[in-house]
Amino acid sequence: MFRTKEDFLQEWSSEKELTMNVLHSLTDETLGQSVVAGHSTLGWLGWHVTTTIPFFASAAGLKKVERPSSNASTHAKGIVEAYDKLSSDLLNEIKDEWTDEDFSEMVDFFGSSNPKGYVLRMLLSHQGHHRGQMTVLLRQAGLPVPGVYGPTIEDKQK
Repeated sequence: MFRTKEDFLQEWSSEKELTMNVLHSLTDETLGQSVVAGHSTLGWLGWHVTTTIPFFASAAGLKKVERPSSNASTHAKGIVEAYDKLSSDLLNEIKDEWTDEDFSEMVDFFGSSNPKGYVLRMLLSHQGHHRGQMTVLLRQAGLPVPGVYGPTIEDKQK
């Protein structure tokens, strides 16, 4: 759980960069890549990671992080641009309007009372979970896999 604004801002900035690296590997041709038919595709996962930012932001009481008005999930560039905007909106609203005390304020989250800092921690965990799934699908699609928490074979070959 986050307890201070600075802790959140630093971690979100780092995690945003890692997610952007994964999203930049997407191509329009590989958005349909899935482990097996009927499972989450690269495109669905990229768009899901993007559009859950406003969901978690709203649960934490943020007002300026709004769901995109159009569905950009059919183009890799649209996913990257929407994620970049929404993650920046989240960062900027917290940076400009929150204090450390806001992270301890209680909100309803899936039917139970939790601190806002917990909701934001869950957002990061959720994003990391799906980012991991995406790296597997990138490999299956024959795309370069960026290092997230350590180097990939591509990183070692540089």
